[in-house]
Amino acid sequence: MPPPELFGRREAIAAVESLVGRVRDGHGGVLVLTAPPGLGRTALVEYARGICGAVPVVQAAVPSRLAVYGGDGPRLVCADDVHRWDAASRSALAADLRRMPGPAPVAVLLTLAEHRVGADEFAGLATLRLGPLDDGAAASLLDRLTLGTADPVVGAWLIREAAGNPRLLGALVAALTPGQLTGRTPLPDPLPGGEDLLADHALRVDELPGPARTLLLLAAAAAEHEPDGAGADLALVLRAGGDPAGLAPAEAAGVAVAMGGRLHFTHPLLRRAVLRRAAPDRRRASHIRLAHACREHLPRLMQLACAADDHDARLAASLATAAATHRPHSERSAALARAAALTADPEARTDRLADAAEAARLAGDPVRARALLAQAGVAPAHGGVHRVRGLLTLADGPADDARESLLTAAALLPPARARRALIGAAEAAWAMGDAAAYREALTRLPPCDDDPLLEAYRAGMCAVLAGHTPEGHTLLRRCLDGLRGVGQREGGGGAGVPEGLPLAGADRADSADQTEEARRASVPGRLLRAGVAALVVGEVEVACEAGARALAAVRAYGPEVLLPRALEHLAYGELRAGRHTSARAHALEGLGAARRIGQPNVAVSLHAVLALAASVEGDADACASHAAAAAAGAGPHGLAQAATLAVWAVARTELAAGRPADAAARLAPLVAPGPRRGHFAVRMLAVPCFVEAAVQVGRVAEARRATAEFTHWAGATADGLASAQLARCRALLAPPHQAAAAYERAVAEHDRLPGEFERGRTQLLYGQWLRRRRRTREARGPLRDALVSFERCGARAWAERSRAELRAAGEAVAGEPDAGPLATLTPQQQRIARHVAEGATNREVAVRLSVSHRTVDHHLRNVFAALGVRSRVELSRLLAREGGSGVVTVG
Repeated sequence: MPPPELFGRREAIAAVESLVGRVRDGHGGVLVLTAPPGLGRTALVEYARGICGAVPVVQAAVPSRLAVYGGDGPRLVCADDVHRWDAASRSALAADLRRMPGPAPVAVLLTLAEHRVGADEFAGLATLRLGPLDDGAAASLLDRLTLGTADPVVGAWLIREAAGNPRLLGALVAALTPGQLTGRTPLPDPLPGGEDLLADHALRVDELPGPARTLLLLAAAAAEHEPDGAGADLALVLRAGGDPAGLAPAEAAGVAVAMGGRLHFTHPLLRRAVLRRAAPDRRRASHIRLAHACREHLPRLMQLACAADDHDARLAASLATAAATHRPHSERSAALARAAALTADPEARTDRLADAAEAARLAGDPVRARALLAQAGVAPAHGGVHRVRGLLTLADGPADDARESLLTAAALLPPARARRALIGAAEAAWAMGDAAAYREALTRLPPCDDDPLLEAYRAGMCAVLAGHTPEGHTLLRRCLDGLRGVGQREGGGGAGVPEGLPLAGADRADSADQTEEARRASVPGRLLRAGVAALVVGEVEVACEAGARALAAVRAYGPEVLLPRALEHLAYGELRAGRHTSARAHALEGLGAARRIGQPNVAVSLHAVLALAASVEGDADACASHAAAAAAGAGPHGLAQAATLAVWAVARTELAAGRPADAAARLAPLVAPGPRRGHFAVRMLAVPCFVEAAVQVGRVAEARRATAEFTHWAGATADGLASAQLARCRALLAPPHQAAAAYERAVAEHDRLPGEFERGRTQLLYGQWLRRRRRTREARGPLRDALVSFERCGARAWAERSRAELRAAGEAVAGEPDAGPLATLTPQQQRIARHVAEGATNREVAVRLSVSHRTVDHHLRNVFAALGVRSRVELSRLLAREGGSGVVTVG
């Protein structure tokens, strides 16, 4: 019989295969597998039997010295669920295993449940503990169980409810109808299935004395109104009639543990098993006792709802009312979901499920949010369902799908509730790079008379996109004028890339009733918009300030869903301010938050930020890795902004590495007009890189066209560096007799602006231009300045380019390492030798160094003669042997 297919058990499979391999080789061994019920102990035994081949397998139902020692030849002895054996039999087997002679060709594989009688008897033997499956392995198992037919939303909820237990996952799948699995029929709540597994878990509780069982039932019921993993309030449990004497036996049995006034079950399925196994009347009585003992209104209502066994319109209304002003969002979601379960009217039930899903989304729990929408079933004309679905898709799906859902929602909702849907539709259009759709969504947004800052933002962005830049900037500056009044004590987060980012964040509550909670929730979104407005009008430092305050507000007050986005906006602002190290730190934190919360689209944008930071710092491998991750997610989901930034980042590393031809080829489609052009708000930022690369490889006509468009953009934008970058582009394109003066003007522009990195690039190009015209003494000044600028901002690869240029200009650079076998060569010969050793052709070297092909040929002949080598292959071997090919200085 072939072995079963196992998922997520690489370590356990390796251990079992090692055990079987030993017995095949004529050796013995013992392996003990321990795990809670349902994690696959028996499946691993079956796997071992399936790979034994010709090795005999003995299935030990009871311990026997004959089973272990008797018979001739190698064999595998399997003893499954040894914890079920009587104590004497377990002790006898343990003694046999410890006395088993090493040379005996017998392998013993036994399994037992954790925390059960008998576990300690096998202490000291080789033991492997099985843990729950991770989400990836659970998804693979689910795909096999359903033959790939499960709806993604249903599948995510099943994986979450199974808690990494493969047996429970199988039971949950088996209990659903085909319609429920494929999402055509609403999911039941709670999900059925797994009763036998929960019964196995409950056996540990059944063995405890009565006071402990009562205490645990109350604790399990009390946790129903708490966030997942929070445990139960021990004081509440005791007020409801729990006996303190029951705590010690529960802890001794490893079922529960008391910490910090909370009582936690040691395994999430234990709590579920205690509730599911209790008789209905006893479970209801526990909830009622807890309701009387609760001192807060919402928990009391939640316990009464848990005790209800039918629809209750009055209790449902009370729950919904209490939830409307409650925080945190996770508790609000739980209360609204309970209210929906008590609601008989289908439309009202769908309303409450949609509100519960929105609260779960704000809490950073998209899996629960989608599961709640799935309970609502198909609701084609329900604006609330479409709105939440669209906002969820905006974070983890195709941007165009999100936009369509949100526009549909806006058409179905009343104006006050349509606002967030239209803001979300604008975000989606921005991510797609569709300027017309972005402006359309903002235009459909009704005048926000109750929110002057939002209205200024809406009107200002529309004016900028319509080409009325001065009018738009005037309106957007009102957002900055109001910045001091927004979240002054709450802190803040997030700025956007130049020319703005989409509207982001949770705005004021849909209800016209603006409670203090609603006002506080609106602060991060307002600050994020202020940061975007600041970048559009060229106030980079103000954008960073708004970003930092928005981030602090999210951390202090939520909503959790905004944390990755706030970190993304702040990181973008810091990139624009030249604080690349801070940008990288915030982007890395944001990436972790996006993965934890389930926002892959934000993760894509953060990968693009990290690629840009790496392109400045000179880490080509990190840049390539992050850019590839951004491209992989941006393509399927239509995220044009992230895709454009990632391409720009890679091109910048190619420039730093002296590969202008590659950089020009990569950037040309983005900066040129046409269907392949980059994101409308980002493409102009890449033009200076393209012009630099294109001029070096002779694509002068394209560079002139791009510079002409950049000239128009620079005249309209408030971007602080645009004037200096334009001056640099003009210097690159200037006739030889005018270039020096043009470079001087560009450097002067930089001198009055912040931004070490861009200043260093202009100085480097100026120094290169001077050196290539044999004005080496004059070149050293700009090159020294470039080196200092790059060192100050941590641009390592660019600093190395400056050092290489200084060496070529005849100046020794302090702290330079020994050139090794190239020490006898001139600086120019060293550079050519290193490039050739890396595999570059003579023509490619000529392009990289801005010299003629004949010059490279001449120097390379001299290199061969000086080093005593006869071919490019020998040169590469020489540098590799001497450690000289590990670092290539480029220029």
